[in-house]
Amino acid sequence: MLFVEKFGGSSLAGVERVRCAARLIADTVRAGHSVAAVLSAQGKTTDALLSTAAHYSRSPSKRELDMLLATGEQASVALMAMTLAEMGLPAVSLTGWQAGVGTDETYGDAHIRRLSMERVRRELDEGKVVLIAGFQGVSPGNDITTLGRGGSDTSAVALAAALSADELTIYTDVDGIFSSDPRICPDAVRRERISYDDMLLLAQKGAQVLHDRSVALAQASGVPITVKSCETGSRGSIVCERGDVSQVVGVTQKTSDTSQLAAITAVGDALPSVENERAVVSALEHGGVNVYAIAGGERFLSVYVLRADADRALRLAHSALIR
Repeated sequence: MLFVEKFGGSSLAGVERVRCAARLIADTVRAGHSVAAVLSAQGKTTDALLSTAAHYSRSPSKRELDMLLATGEQASVALMAMTLAEMGLPAVSLTGWQAGVGTDETYGDAHIRRLSMERVRRELDEGKVVLIAGFQGVSPGNDITTLGRGGSDTSAVALAAALSADELTIYTDVDGIFSSDPRICPDAVRRERISYDDMLLLAQKGAQVLHDRSVALAQASGVPITVKSCETGSRGSIVCERGDVSQVVGVTQKTSDTSQLAAITAVGDALPSVENERAVVSALEHGGVNVYAIAGGERFLSVYVLRADADRALRLAHSALIR
C-alpha cells in the first residue's frame, strides 16, 4: 500500500520533533508500506525568512520572495532524508519541481495546474521513502513558485490524488479536528469524522487545522484526509464525504488586522436558527461580551465582537452550542 504523510512546521520544529516524525515514517515502512512524505518548513522558518528579506528590501519582488521562501521546505526534506538514513532507511529528498509539481505563474499564491509523478514513482519503486518539499512548485517558465498559506496541505492532497494513494495522513500539533480550538476551549470535543462541506466551511471561517483550498481539492478528488498529532496513541479525525455530527459541528473565530471586530462562527445543519442565535447572544451578554452584529447563511451563524474579546467569546459560544 502507498501512504502519503504530511508533516506541518510545528511537527518538525527541532531535532527531536524531526526524529519523532521520522519514527512515524519508519513505522509505516516497517509495516510493509511505501511512503511519500510532504514536509513544511520547520517551526517559524517562513516567518524568519520574511523578516530577513525585510532587512534587504522594503518591497522585494514576489518572484524573489518565492525563491527565498522555498528554501525552508527544501531544508526540511534534506534534514529528514539524513535522519532516515541514520535509521537505516533509504530516502531521497525532492523539491517541488523535482517532484513534478507544475503551477501557474502567480507568485506567492500559485495554483497547481499539472502533476508529473514519474520521478516520484521511480524512487518509490526503488524502495525509497520519497520526501517532497511542500508549499512549492514550478511555473511554465521554470521559476519556483509557492502556493500561499496552507500550501503544504494542498501539496499533500494533490500528490495523494495523483499517486492514487491508499491513505493520506496530515500530522499537526493537535489530536485531530475538534469542535473548537482546544487551546482556547478546554471543553472542545474531538470529531471522529467530519464532512468535507463542514470542514471547508470551518476553514473558511477561521479554523486553522486545514486550509480551505486543500479541503476543496480533497473533496473534488475524493481523497479522505486523516488528521492526527505525532504523539503516541493519537486517534485523530477523518475528513470525508459524510461526518458523524450534523447539528452544530464546531465553533471558530476569525480576526483581521484591518478590523477591530472578530467573527465567532458556528457551523452545522442546525444553523442559522432563532433558538441557537438566542443561546449564543444570551451567553455572550451574560459573560460581559458585547455583540456588534449578527450574520447567518447556509449552515452557519456568525456574531461579531471586539477582537480583544474574541477568545472569551469563542469559549462562551462553544459552551452554549456544543452539548
